[in-house]
Amino acid sequence: MSELKSTTQVLVEALPYIQRFQDADIVVKYGGNAMEDEELKAAFAQDIVLMKIVGMNPIVVHGGGPQIGEMLTKLDIPTKFVDGIRVTDGPTMDVVQMVLGGLVNQQIVSQIHAQGGRAVGLTGKDGAFIRADKMVLSKHSKELNVPEIIDIGHVGQVAEVDKDLLSTMFHSKYIPVIAPIGIGPDGESYNINADHVASAVAMSIQAEKLILLTNTPGILNSRKETISKLTMPEIHQLVTEGTITEGMLPKAQCAIEAIEGDVHSVHIIDGRVPHALLLEVLTDGGIGTLLTSQSSSKH
Repeated sequence: MSELKSTTQVLVEALPYIQRFQDADIVVKYGGNAMEDEELKAAFAQDIVLMKIVGMNPIVVHGGGPQIGEMLTKLDIPTKFVDGIRVTDGPTMDVVQMVLGGLVNQQIVSQIHAQGGRAVGLTGKDGAFIRADKMVLSKHSKELNVPEIIDIGHVGQVAEVDKDLLSTMFHSKYIPVIAPIGIGPDGESYNINADHVASAVAMSIQAEKLILLTNTPGILNSRKETISKLTMPEIHQLVTEGTITEGMLPKAQCAIEAIEGDVHSVHIIDGRVPHALLLEVLTDGGIGTLLTSQSSSKH
């Protein structure tokens, strides 16, 4: 009997959030362990399908760095990184498109279909809806009076997102699954960081939520405890004082960019927890870190 009461309480707790987020656009960046563990992959697909069934508009943007690395190794193509960014020459870009736009993207689409959803796999090249510029890295040194420009190949940054294609899918009951590949002015393909693509997509439609799945419980304080809620001034302070560093820093910067771009809220959650999405969106406490422009309730 206690188990039945517990189930009932969960459903009742979820009800106001289901009502509140009817027709809300929610962009989810999918990566890390959640993309590699079979149980977590199934749980993620179930969460996405349930969100769609109850009236939300989920959009999935996925990564795939480890899968790209594996394929490059199999094909004996050397990999080089500069400041943590994969140098993407022509052969490497071919592999990126094959892995992200083909293998990984279609696996996610299939997982959603297996749970009763209707998904469509895309890259930013489809309909040219993610337009990209070439990313340029520069290094400063004492020996040179001008910065050294480093060519990292087909690595891009988002220039513009055309939201019309996404809007069409929302009204057609489909779930977009987006690989982070953009198209340049002359038709070139560009490999773009998935967090930045998710943030740009969220800003283009002024999404209700941007949710970043990570391999950590969220943003941690100096005592390594998860911070449940943060405002913009608070997250800027954590960055300035060095509490947010290394791998979390780019995600925090994406979150800041999204909030400044009129996304209502950003959630950084632990993708290693089964059904992390539903726990964050449909429960009072959530499980990760919520970032908003100003103080608010958990959601």
